[in-house]
Amino acid sequence: MHPRSSFLSLVGAAALGVLAGCATTSSQTQPDGTATEPPQTEPMTNTPPPSSGTTPWHTARVGDRVVYAFTANRANVGAKTEARVAGRLALEVVAVQAPWVWLKLSTSDEAGKPSSSLPLSKELVFPMSTEASRSLEWTRGGTESTEELSAGGRTWEAKRYTEDKRPVDGPLENRLYASNPGPLYLTNGLLSASTTLSGFGASGGHQLTLVEFRQGAEGSTGTAPSLQYPLGPGTWSDSRLNPGTGEEVNRTCLAAERGFLLTSVGPAPTSGAPCPSFANAEVVPVEEFLHSLAPWMADQLRTPRYTGSPNRRGTLDVKGRKVPSLIFETSEKSDGAQQLRSEFYAAEPWDSTLDGLHYQARFGALGETVERVEGKSRKPTFTQQLSDWGTWAGGAK
Repeated sequence: MHPRSSFLSLVGAAALGVLAGCATTSSQTQPDGTATEPPQTEPMTNTPPPSSGTTPWHTARVGDRVVYAFTANRANVGAKTEARVAGRLALEVVAVQAPWVWLKLSTSDEAGKPSSSLPLSKELVFPMSTEASRSLEWTRGGTESTEELSAGGRTWEAKRYTEDKRPVDGPLENRLYASNPGPLYLTNGLLSASTTLSGFGASGGHQLTLVEFRQGAEGSTGTAPSLQYPLGPGTWSDSRLNPGTGEEVNRTCLAAERGFLLTSVGPAPTSGAPCPSFANAEVVPVEEFLHSLAPWMADQLRTPRYTGSPNRRGTLDVKGRKVPSLIFETSEKSDGAQQLRSEFYAAEPWDSTLDGLHYQARFGALGETVERVEGKSRKPTFTQQLSDWGTWAGGAK
């Protein structure tokens, strides 16, 4: 299995879902050619345990950078709203403090200028560990072929992977990788990626294409940035859920290691390290995550925040943090009974009350309630809410 999905796109606000990924526990060879060992059984705390092998991440330099052009369009048959986004995204090393390589992700318009119209208008940062706490594997699916390609001002020997699932109402997937990643180690050698949707009333697609790369100068270590606006890795978030049968609190822990993003979801620990282990985490390559960002932004433009007006405004209390919220209400019926569904979104996703919260939760629903309406009374039948968040990575601020 090798589903094309982002490590956060299915997590949502504090673990609304679990990433569908594929990973094994045996020793495997990574895209950069190094071997990794089976998962460690010892709990992971602030610093990943040592692992053998040297990768380009061990020689990362401040200023190493890749830039991709992206496009995405989304529409459904009969839908009233369509959305299109286009621009550039850049991934750059801003600090190197072993075992962490600190990265900055930024987006801009098609001319390369900052754009407030894009949902991701702020620079996001995250720490990438040069060590591996577990086996890291990702199978590139489809038919493999070789070719020569010019991209980013250079000619590359490349491998193309094509997977066509349109006969079964799936997408057409294309990935093109440099045979020798070299300076493209930040994205495991990705030159381009495209997805064309098909089936089930969906239309559209998204594309990512290398337009620029740069190597930094030797010697600089930089300063680890604050995790005020984190992408996700190095952070955790809790979600309190009550489906009417009792309350439970689940924790989503996010990490990044050697070009892969890891997601671990489970019951929130009551003591000890906030994220004790990533041994059973779901894994996705960083380039697949980047490829998912454009359609995520397009989908954002079709959410109530952008397409509707809130029924009311309020304040959501998240462990003492008073988050100004927009509340969207929908009346619906279930088994003949009248219900009222309320969704809570941050009034301003970049508000200081959300400092330290990963980007997906900022834009997703912070809370949701479903109430059965009986005359003038309302009885909650389902509640889910972001209940806490923080950082776990060593050196994170």
